[in-house]
Amino acid sequence: MNTNELACVYSALILHDDEIPITADKITALCKAAKVDIEVIWPTLFAKCLAGQDVGALLSAIGSAPAAGAVAAAPAAGGDAAPVEEAKKEESEEEESDDDMGFSLFD
Repeated sequence: MNTNELACVYSALILHDDEIPITADKITALCKAAKVDIEVIWPTLFAKCLAGQDVGALLSAIGSAPAAGAVAAAPAAGGDAAPVEEAKKEESEEEESDDDMGFSLFD
């Protein structure tokens, strides 16, 4: 993330915390007050992106998404381990077929 984006993110968070509507003008004003030079496009992009969004809900949803590993581990816990074993068999068969060709990567 570059300085322009960070300045707009912090400005939007400040505005949300003070319960002030997030607009491009207010983001720009906060950045100028902080003496951060930003490109003109960033405040407009952030204001349009956050228009009509519940910033509080977005912030609370950050930590609520399940980890990808937990989703992948869930089917294995249900006793459905056969597909994993089949994948291991296919990998070992591919390795064996490479040996049958008479050369390998390390010869």
